[in-house]
Amino acid sequence: MRTSGMILVRAHLLLGVAGALVIHSVPWRVACPPRCVCQIRPWYSPQSVYREAPTVDCSDLLLSQLPSQLPRETHTLRLQSNLLSGLEQSELQGLANLTELDLSQNRFGSARHLRVTGLPSLLSLHLEENQLRQLPDSAFHGLPGLQELYLNHNRLRDISPGAFEGLGSLLRLHLNSNRLAAIDRRWFQAVPRLEVLMIGGNPVDAIQDLNFEPLGALRSLVLAGMGLRRLPERSLEGLSSLESVSFYGNRLTKVPKEALQKVPGLKFLDLNKNPIQLVQQGDFRDMLHLKELGLNNMEELVSIEHSAVDNLPELTKLEITNNPRLSYIHPRAFLSLPSMESLMLNSNALSGLHRETVGSLPSLQEISLHTNPIRCDCLARWVSGETNRPVRFIEPQSTFCSDPPELKARRVGEVSFREMADSCLPLIAPGTFPSRVRVRRGASLALHCRALAEPEPVIFWVTPGGQRLSPAASYDRYRVLAEGTLEIRGITAEEAGFYTCVAQNLVGADTRSVTVRVEGGRRPPPGGSRSGSSKANLEVKEVKEHHAVLAWPANRNTPSARLSWLANGSREEHHRRSMRILAGTRGFNLTRLQPGTRYRVCLHLGPNETSCIHLRTTDTQPPGAPRDITPATLLVASALLLLLVAKALQGGGLVVWQGQGQGKGRPPPSAFAAPPDVTSHTADPAPQKQQQQLRPAAHKGSPDSCSREKNGCLHVHNV
Repeated sequence: MRTSGMILVRAHLLLGVAGALVIHSVPWRVACPPRCVCQIRPWYSPQSVYREAPTVDCSDLLLSQLPSQLPRETHTLRLQSNLLSGLEQSELQGLANLTELDLSQNRFGSARHLRVTGLPSLLSLHLEENQLRQLPDSAFHGLPGLQELYLNHNRLRDISPGAFEGLGSLLRLHLNSNRLAAIDRRWFQAVPRLEVLMIGGNPVDAIQDLNFEPLGALRSLVLAGMGLRRLPERSLEGLSSLESVSFYGNRLTKVPKEALQKVPGLKFLDLNKNPIQLVQQGDFRDMLHLKELGLNNMEELVSIEHSAVDNLPELTKLEITNNPRLSYIHPRAFLSLPSMESLMLNSNALSGLHRETVGSLPSLQEISLHTNPIRCDCLARWVSGETNRPVRFIEPQSTFCSDPPELKARRVGEVSFREMADSCLPLIAPGTFPSRVRVRRGASLALHCRALAEPEPVIFWVTPGGQRLSPAASYDRYRVLAEGTLEIRGITAEEAGFYTCVAQNLVGADTRSVTVRVEGGRRPPPGGSRSGSSKANLEVKEVKEHHAVLAWPANRNTPSARLSWLANGSREEHHRRSMRILAGTRGFNLTRLQPGTRYRVCLHLGPNETSCIHLRTTDTQPPGAPRDITPATLLVASALLLLLVAKALQGGGLVVWQGQGQGKGRPPPSAFAAPPDVTSHTADPAPQKQQQQLRPAAHKGSPDSCSREKNGCLHVHNV
C-alpha cells in the first residue's frame, strides 16, 4: 500500500523528477556567488505548476553566513548543509522573485534569529533538520504567500498558539519528528486552507477531541510513530475533506472505528505496525469511499474475524502482510467488497485461505500467499482449479506446500486438486497464543484460539479443573466467544493452571495449551490441576502381538495429553514416537507394535506430570501351532459331536472323510474329528456299492456341495 501520508506530499516531486529527465539544467549566465552553482533548473510549485527556475545552489559549502551579491532574479536559493545559525532580513532584500528557500541541515536554534520576512513571492520554506526549540507568536509574519513549511526533525517542544499567524495560504505543514508532547487546536486556526499535516514522530500522549476541527480543508493527515494507545471518538471530527490518514507505528490495540466513522470520505487508511490482535466485525463498516487499506507488520495480529472488512464498495486493494502470528482469516471475513482487485496476504502464518473467502470477492484479479506455511489439503483445492474464475498469483514460484509431508516443498499451484482431500483436520497454529502467560490478580485475560478446517470446526476450552467451556453456555468468571476467544474476568489464584483449546470437526481434532500463572496469588499445583494430588497412573489393560490398550484415571483433567513410546530401550530420540491425545480422552489403543518387543510408554499430562510403564508384546505363534481352546469352543464342539453320533445311531449313517494326502475313510487331524469307530467303519460289498452309487448324487452340480475344511471335505452318507 502506498504510504498514505506521502501521496499528496510528493506528487509534485514525482512530476518534477519526470520533467527533469526531459529538461536538463542549463547554465545561468549571471554573476554567481563564489563556489556556488547558478543554473536554470526544472521546478514545480506546491500545486504542481511547472516552471524553469533560475537557481542558486550553495549547498554543502560550510557557510556560516549568507553569500553576498545574490542575483536579483533568483527564484530558488539552496543553502542546505551549511553552518548558518542566523539570518537577517536585510540579507534577502531585493530578492522579489524568490519562491523557494532551503535552509535545512543548518544550526538555527531560535526562530528569533531567523528573520525571513518581506518575501511576498516565497512559496516554500525548508527549515528541517535544524535545532529549533520554540516557535513564538507570528514566527513567520510577512510571508503571506507561503504554501509549504518544513519544520520536521528539529527539537521543538513549545509552539505558541499564534505561531502560524499570517500564513493563511499555507497548504502543507511538516511538524513531524520533534519533541511536542501535545497538540493545540489553536495552531490551526490561522491555516484554514491546510491540505497536508505531518505531525507524527512526536511523543504526544493522546489526541484530544476536536484537535483538528479547524482544518476543514485537510486532505492528508500523518500521525505515525506517536505512541498513541487510543483515539477518542471525536478526535477526527471536523476533517470533512480528509482522504488519507496514517497511524503507522503507534500502540493502538484496537481499530479506532468510532473515530474513523467521523471521516466518511476517507480513501487511504494506514494502520501498519500497531499491536492490534484482532480485526473484528464492523471495524471498517460503511467506509464507503475507502480504496486502500494497510494492515501490515503487526506483531500481535492473530485473526481477521467474521465480517471484519464489510461493506466497502470502493475498496480495490487490501494489504495484510508480514504479520508473524496471523494464522486465521475467517471464511466470511470479507463481505460486500465488489471492487476488490488486489489481495496481499504474503509473509504471514496462514496455513490456508478458505475458498469461501476467495469466492466472496467477485472482482479479484491478483493474490499473494507466498511465504506462508500453506497446508496443501482441502483448504487449498481452490488454488488448483476448483474455482472457475482465474486469479493471478504473485510470486507463485515462492508459494510452497509445508504440509502434508508427501507434498512438502512442492509449489502450491502445481499440486492437482485431486491430490488434496476434500475434508481436513483442524489446525491451531503454534503462534496463536503463548505456552505461558503471567497475569496480575484481579486483571482480565483474553486467549484467542482459532482453527481453519473443512468441515468448519467447533472450538471449546478445558479449564484446569476439567470443566468444558463452550460459547453456548454462561459461566461465573469465564466467557467463550463464538470464534474461540476465552475471556477470564477478575482472575484469581483459583483460575491459575493449565488451559487447553480444542478445535474439533467430523475428521478429528487439534489442541493447544497454555499455562496461566497469577502474580500475587498462590502457585498453581503441578500440571495445572487444582487438586494437586492425582497422578497420571498409566495402566495397561491388554497386550497382544501388535497392539496394547492403555488407560488412565477418569477423575482428573487431561487436556492436551501426549503419549510417547520407545522400543527396545533405545535412547535415540529419532526412534521415539508420540501422539497427541484429544482433551478428555481416558484411554488409547496403541497399534502397529512389533511382536515380542519391549516398549517404554509415557503419558504426559501438562508440563510437569508424566507417568511411564514398561510392556512387552506377545510373541507370534508359529504356523500350524494349536491355538488356545476357549470354553465356548468346547461347548460348540461337544454339541456337534453329539449331533453326529445321534444321527449315526438313528439312521445307521456312515461318516467318511476324504482328505488331501490321506487314505479313504481316514479322519483328519482336527480337534473336531469323529470317533474312530464311526469314521473308520467298513461295510460289506453291497453297501459299498450303494455308497458308490450315492456319491455322484452328493457331488452333483458343484464342488461346493460339501463343506470345505482346511484338511478335507466332510461327507455324510446313508447306509
